Amino acid sequence: MKGDLPLTPDDVNAIVAILDGGQYDRLDIRTGRFRLRVARSEDGPDGEKGGWTQQWSLEDDEPVAAEAEAAASEESEIPEGMTAIRATLPGTFYRAPSPGADAFVEVGDMVEPDTPVGIIETMKLFNPAAAGCSGEIAEICVDNAEMIAAGRVLMLVK
Repeated sequence: MKGDLPLTPDDVNAIVAILDGGQYDRLDIRTGRFRLRVARSEDGPDGEKGGWTQQWSLEDDEPVAAEAEAAASEESEIPEGMTAIRATLPGTFYRAPSPGADAFVEVGDMVEPDTPVGIIETMKLFNPAAAGCSGEIAEICVDNAEMIAAGRVLMLVK
């Protein structure tokens, strides 16, 4: 049925557990109903293996997802002198590491490329969102716990 998720979060966790025990750093599964891409993020500075990120789509919905992604990337022009921090995945964007905690960044904070600015939850996997650039946070463009598309402008940096 269109709209039904073909995999549960437990299914994705089982796939990640299999990958954790193996030598592979990425997996791309495509069926007639869905596509799932799982990739290991970079290893930590202490040599610890990186976590996993994932991206999925329903095959029937891929044209819709592509249109949404294109619309997100074309949303309001980025003002001159500003750099956009964009979502790398679709999901729910969180500005803080946990409910009640301080936000990762606020307007006026200075960031570097590796500064965490939020978390994107996709299918119960929490993926860090980094600034990807240096500068001062000029505007926060999404609300906490807002559903976002890949490519959506999260923040503007000057």
